[in-house]
Amino acid sequence: MRVAALYDVHGNLPALEAALEDVDRADVDEIVVGGDVLWGPFQVECVARLRAVGATFLRGNCERNVLRPESDTDRWCSARLDDETRALVAGWPLTVARELDGLGAVVFCHATPSDDEGIVTRVSPDEAVRAALAGVDADVVVCGHTHVQFDRTPPGAPRLVNAGSVGLPYEGRPGAHWALLVDDVEHRRTAYDVDRALAELEATGFPPFADLFPGALRGRTTADEATAHFESQRGA
Repeated sequence: MRVAALYDVHGNLPALEAALEDVDRADVDEIVVGGDVLWGPFQVECVARLRAVGATFLRGNCERNVLRPESDTDRWCSARLDDETRALVAGWPLTVARELDGLGAVVFCHATPSDDEGIVTRVSPDEAVRAALAGVDADVVVCGHTHVQFDRTPPGAPRLVNAGSVGLPYEGRPGAHWALLVDDVEHRRTAYDVDRALAELEATGFPPFADLFPGALRGRTTADEATAHFESQRGA
């Protein structure tokens, strides 16, 4: 079974369209969408596009935030959800589990299997990763949330793979980042026209556009910077 893991789209429809073209060429059996499709410029359109290709969804913290808005950006996003999309998102689970040849039992989650905002990065101490994954019955856990691809297996814990971000990557290079699971895990990066995408995204009026998308999409936000930021949020 071949699975594409697409995470953290954040309403970036041009990036998603490019990634889906790559996914189609990879001839996958299933697309698992790992949360945070919402909270972005073209969020409803991204959900519709992924539904059209039969994707399996799980929820991230941004789905929860948009459904129960507290910030101005949450409210901007929430106001643009139609009733059908709102109902669909409300039903997305926290995790999705699959048995994959060559990988064994795989659990897909947004941040950790028990917490859609839990933070584990490529440099988090092994003991922190073991604590975050405690009680998880899986050989591999696929996550997102921190928008940086990594693949690590701390002693005494499942293998932990971050699929990266399709729509808002913090990788120090442009592209839509995702993961392909076949007999092993392969990190992928799909190139697309970033300048055109930025113009389309900005035109929606998404409030924090200027603070988020230009730097990330042009590769100015590095993996090291993003990892340090998330580690500081973790309390390191």
